[in-house]
Amino acid sequence: MRSTRLTLCTGLMLATALTPTAYAADGGGGIAVTPSSPAPGTDIALRVSDCTARTATAVSAAFVAETRLTGTDGTLIGETRIRTSLKAGSYGVTVSCGGTDRKAALTVVEGSPRSDTHRPTTPASPVAPVHAGGGGSAHLADVDTAVNAAEDARAAGPGRGHAVIGLILAAAAAVAVVLRSARRSTRRSRRTD
Repeated sequence: MRSTRLTLCTGLMLATALTPTAYAADGGGGIAVTPSSPAPGTDIALRVSDCTARTATAVSAAFVAETRLTGTDGTLIGETRIRTSLKAGSYGVTVSCGGTDRKAALTVVEGSPRSDTHRPTTPASPVAPVHAGGGGSAHLADVDTAVNAAEDARAAGPGRGHAVIGLILAAAAAVAVVLRSARRSTRRSRRTD
């Protein structure tokens, strides 16, 4: 789980660094948006610099949901999606960072989302109901039984078949060593003659 999160953050930072960035007209307060002019339905990355907190929150009428930004060393990143029902225009973005609010403007353009934009790995909102109760977890009993059987087999160690194969391989290695030694001694005796 931790390595997946690290990989996603690294990919997001790389995509943010390589994609054209838009800064807000009012100086941006250190808020960067990638891609610079998203269309409705596009996934975007947000980057806030010079923030002393470890987390921040970004909100906008253009976003499908409030966005949490995280990071270290004063740079926080996060991702969200532009609402699909949005009309082209300028929308305000407010980032709450360390007790202060920073404001910026985001320009949404007409069109459909570009296919080469970064896509978040998780949806911005729930996509299906959660299975609850015994009916939704019944299949877990079968999975648990299979996992326990595999763990028992591993705990028992190698069986008789493994031991036989190991002995055969050890014998083959010993024969190879003996034959090679015999060849070497034959070669040496030929050289000295």
